[in-house]
Amino acid sequence: MQLYEYRVVPAPRKGEKARGLKTVEDRFALALTLMMNKLGAEGWEYQRADALPCEERVGLTGSKTVFQNMMVFRRPITETSSELVETTQGLPRMLTADPVAAAAAAAPVLGAAAHPVGAAPAVGPANPDFAAKLSLVQID
Repeated sequence: MQLYEYRVVPAPRKGEKARGLKTVEDRFALALTLMMNKLGAEGWEYQRADALPCEERVGLTGSKTVFQNMMVFRRPITETSSELVETTQGLPRMLTADPVAAAAAAAPVLGAAAHPVGAAPAVGPANPDFAAKLSLVQID
């Protein structure tokens, strides 16, 4: 079974200027070509473009839905061992055939799990003059 990893990037909003390109369509096509060739050189295969809804805040309490144009790329995962590698954006991903195990391994470690028993943080010496200093401060 072939496994893939996916990368979703925002589509360009403006075209790229170049000699001989006069129309907006030509400049926009160049921007898309440059992005696709750059990602293609890294092994990413273009899949599709999607317009997806995204909720944005308006003012203090309001919100509105706008659509973001996204481009989807994929590349095959050749390794099936369970090892942690860094992606092009610096985010770790787990190479494994089991997506549930990969999601569990990528979950952040919180609370006591980050510091095993017996590894409490060091506490500095107590300051006996602290209470006396507080009583000298006048609050108006």
